[in-house]
Amino acid sequence: MTLSIYGIPNCDSVKKARALLDERGIAYEFHDYKKLGVPETELRRWVKAKGRDVVLNRKGTTWRALDEATKESVVDDDSAVRVMLANPSTIKRPVIARGDHIIVGVDADLIAKL
Repeated sequence: MTLSIYGIPNCDSVKKARALLDERGIAYEFHDYKKLGVPETELRRWVKAKGRDVVLNRKGTTWRALDEATKESVVDDDSAVRVMLANPSTIKRPVIARGDHIIVGVDADLIAKL
């Protein structure tokens, strides 16, 4: 089963996660969602598995730059997914997925278990 890492290549957290995977010799496919977009089915799977409050990055500059109406529109999973699809940089990075195993953010211990 292929391991996929989703994110933006110049993000420090993505760089750190990729370095951890490389150090451990773990093969992976990188999905740059700035260039390729975010697969909606995957995003919905992440939100279902981890919760919108984990996947949606409300601390980043992209979130802070959104207008108040957009921020206030996030009231459930569907509305959160809509905002993240329209603004991929609001997704916490990286998201690492292999089958049913999903890691959001950099967690060296969990990455080591992959």
